[in-house]
Amino acid sequence: MILVTGGTGLVGAHLLLQLLQENEAIRAIYRTEENIEKTRQLFADADKQVLFQKIEWIKADLNDIPALENAFTDIRQVYHCAAYVTFDPKEEEILRKTNIEGTANLVNLSIAYQIDKFCHVSSIAALGETIDKNKSIDETANWNPDSYHNDYAISKYGSEIEVWRASQEGLPVIIVNPGVIFGSGFWNQSSGELLNKINQGMPFYTKGTVGIVAVEDVCRIMIQLMNSSIKNQNYVVISENINFQDLLNKLADLLGKKRPNLYASPMVTSLAWRLDYIISLFTAKKRSYSRATAKASHSNSIYDNSKIINTLDYSFIPAADFLQPLCSTYLISH
Repeated sequence: MILVTGGTGLVGAHLLLQLLQENEAIRAIYRTEENIEKTRQLFADADKQVLFQKIEWIKADLNDIPALENAFTDIRQVYHCAAYVTFDPKEEEILRKTNIEGTANLVNLSIAYQIDKFCHVSSIAALGETIDKNKSIDETANWNPDSYHNDYAISKYGSEIEVWRASQEGLPVIIVNPGVIFGSGFWNQSSGELLNKINQGMPFYTKGTVGIVAVEDVCRIMIQLMNSSIKNQNYVVISENINFQDLLNKLADLLGKKRPNLYASPMVTSLAWRLDYIISLFTAKKRSYSRATAKASHSNSIYDNSKIINTLDYSFIPAADFLQPLCSTYLISH
């Protein structure tokens, strides 16, 4: 049996679908019944509803050891997709507790229960830097602790340290580092929030670069790596690097909205995140724009996906091919 954490999130839910289509026996962790409903919507088609009924759901928190021990019974593989995502500095503690301590708990139990293989979904945010700023970033880039890293990136890097530590203790592991993941069904999370903003008429754009990928590719790659003899490796998982302005224009066109036409310079975004901080300080409003978000929107980092392409002889879905149906699905659901 296969255990999937984060089965009520974008990657985890799509992974459940792909694994079930391959007739795997699946157990998935959840925290609330409401979250399960989000995943159920992905299985709305009649044929997929039959697959959804095959999931064995078990309620557990990543820091609830007794509940996790129950979840590990008869498990041979673990896909760790669960993570807390926020760029609000006030939530640093929950980030670390969920992403670092939670991952440590999972790999410790995987060692104790002699799991065959463990797959960890990390992020390109956890990758290091290149000395030459004109060189693309790949799996060999070095993490510089003296450079600025937001709390989310630090938590994902910390979670990777736990996974690599477990590999030294005998647990076969795989780590994938996706870029911004686009996929249907979770419109209020990650890339779905970007679609919401464009649909509402977002006027601003920046000129940074971002690595993007379809959720279907992320899941296929994870499954292929887990079913192979490959172990103790990490892989950059992006289909392509794209300029922010080009991405926003493409999404606006596909959604039938006006293209963003106001350039937000680094000075403007710097003022914006500070204003957002002040507002959150004096109100109960959750941060919607942070220093990390502002900095990322102007980053020109280029990511190299050649390792995974060469390892699996893999062909990614081009952005033009996955953004169009995604936006069509979004419009139907809204």
